Amino acid sequence: MATLEKIRNRAGVLVAVVIGLALFAFILGDILGSGPSLFTNSQFEIAEIAGKSVSFEKFQQRVEEMTEVHMQNTGTTALDAETHEQIREQAWQQLLREIIFEQQYERLGIDISPEEMLDMVQGANIHPYVRQLFTDPSTGIFNQEAVVQFLRSMRDDPSGQQRAWWLYIENEIARERKQAKYNNLLGKGLYVTSLQAENAWEENNKSVDFDFIVQRFNTVDNELAEVTTADIRRYYRLNRDDFRQAASRDIEYVTFDVNPSEQDDQLAREWIESMKEEFAQEDEIRQFINLNSDIPYDPRNRTREQLPETIADFMFEAQPGDIYGPWFEDDTYMLSRLVAINFVPDSIRARHILIQPGQQLTHQQAQDQADSLLNELRRGVDFEVLAMQYSDDPGSRLDGGNLGWFTEDMMIPEFSNPAFKARVREHFIVESQFGIHIVQVLNRSREVKKVQVATLGREVTPGSRTYQRVYSSASQFAGRSNTYEEFARAAEEEGLTIRRADNLLINDSRITGLDSGREVIRWAFESRENSVSPIFEIGDRFVIATVTSVRRDGYQALEEVRDEIEEILVRERKGEIIASRLREKMQETDDLTSLADALNTQVAQAGDIRFSSLSVPGAGIEPRLVAAAVRGEENRLSGPVIGENGVYVVMVTDVRMPDEKDLEMEKARLANSKRSRVFIEAFEALREEANIKDNRHKFF
Repeated sequence: MATLEKIRNRAGVLVAVVIGLALFAFILGDILGSGPSLFTNSQFEIAEIAGKSVSFEKFQQRVEEMTEVHMQNTGTTALDAETHEQIREQAWQQLLREIIFEQQYERLGIDISPEEMLDMVQGANIHPYVRQLFTDPSTGIFNQEAVVQFLRSMRDDPSGQQRAWWLYIENEIARERKQAKYNNLLGKGLYVTSLQAENAWEENNKSVDFDFIVQRFNTVDNELAEVTTADIRRYYRLNRDDFRQAASRDIEYVTFDVNPSEQDDQLAREWIESMKEEFAQEDEIRQFINLNSDIPYDPRNRTREQLPETIADFMFEAQPGDIYGPWFEDDTYMLSRLVAINFVPDSIRARHILIQPGQQLTHQQAQDQADSLLNELRRGVDFEVLAMQYSDDPGSRLDGGNLGWFTEDMMIPEFSNPAFKARVREHFIVESQFGIHIVQVLNRSREVKKVQVATLGREVTPGSRTYQRVYSSASQFAGRSNTYEEFARAAEEEGLTIRRADNLLINDSRITGLDSGREVIRWAFESRENSVSPIFEIGDRFVIATVTSVRRDGYQALEEVRDEIEEILVRERKGEIIASRLREKMQETDDLTSLADALNTQVAQAGDIRFSSLSVPGAGIEPRLVAAAVRGEENRLSGPVIGENGVYVVMVTDVRMPDEKDLEMEKARLANSKRSRVFIEAFEALREEANIKDNRHKFF
């Protein structure tokens, strides 16, 4: 027993040692294996801007804040993918400006004091954001007391949404005011000289008429404009900045569309036929439709003209409970049942007061206010007065809430159904997606026969077997396409159309021809040229892509731009040759018509050309020609001018200039123009220096 006890004690120590070593190994392994995450957190870095790391968490928090504000401002509860993408881009641009400019603000000592913020919110200098939010639309008068009431009620909001919204507004106010101070500081440093004003005035006010001749580049043989490899290299070296490029990809792709098969059509038809008896016996039609149908229940009354032509005659001859179908339209098999025959107005005239829950009212507060207004109306208070004072509908408020005449189709069912059943002059409350309405019907047209029709629909959609069959075809294609050559050959053999998408950028989300291309683009930037993708499922299609071109961030390689440079140099050489010929001819005559005859060409005219003119009639976009004409002497030959499309000789025939010249006004105009651009140009300059590393593509 003593020996056994010793073994147990030693085993306990051994187990403790083993566990300790295991824990140490686990921690050490995590440190060594995940060093970047523990020490630099780099895999969670969505960007580095001006040396400052931005975590994914911080960026996502900004996106969520802006999403919440957007939903509050628009009254929506859900956003589609496109709106999410727009908000993410807005958050990114805001974050860029915030980080880049905050560094400048800190260096320059630009800030907002608590007293200044209070003055902009509740003091004598109300900020435009606050003034806009708390101005009564009906009177245009800013309600300062409403600001105070909101700030008080904000403290009692248990959800915290009002406080979060207000903090966002305050941050926007502070950001805008700092930006204004920075802009003013830069603007005060701008100065326009008298010479600048003189030149600008002349450019804007001087206009000329001129005649010209042109010798096109194709009048010189290519052999005479030979360009060497050394010439191309020299041009590339001297003009390298012209060939900067962002990282981009070109891809080609094929799609395997998943369309319903004959079996899918048969299954939908058999299903709708099997439901006919149950549909005919069902009492809770709305619930039955909403649970089983691909078409939502529509409770509105319809005239014969408002029904589909297929069922219109049947429904106006049938009795409630009668069923038509199955019938087929818009890829859907349907059964339609006559629910009721009603004699109701074709249209009504009504007015309403809309109370919207949101930034200043909770849903309960909006209901309480609506009940209070309803009681006031029933006591005889004028509807128009209350509508102009309280309604949140800008379209009808100034007209006393008047909505005019409307049919059932013109309003959402939640509003039109009770309105068309109400008595004239009756006040009642309805609630819709827009808010809470206090409604009064003012008039009703004559009653006409209408019907309520419930339609049970089953859309013909691809089933699982169809998906499997199409996926199998896509898999076979992918299996025999490991390179671009195999991809192209397989597509040709199977008769598939190859689509192209060029110059895709790393953060792009769309590809022409696809519902969403984000996953394909992400794959393309992680792959080598000529590689073939796995199968992507995008909407109702399978997509297989191949990378046809990879362009990295930086400068285009010389070989990539060789043809472009050669074309530029050939055009320059031809221009020099033509210009030399023209100079010789110009020594023989100073008359443009004689020069044209000697060159076997025609004289063209251009009128009212200014320095700011974009093009010249008969010549096209030719900035050098415009400059030569505006600066040329009247009745004297000017040139030769080597342009974009040929070489020109010009004779100015008329110069017009206003007699009076107000240089002080021109100085003021130029200064205002410079100040209006200062923020954008400052941002662009600072962004170039910020050395931005954008990693959004790794997360979205």
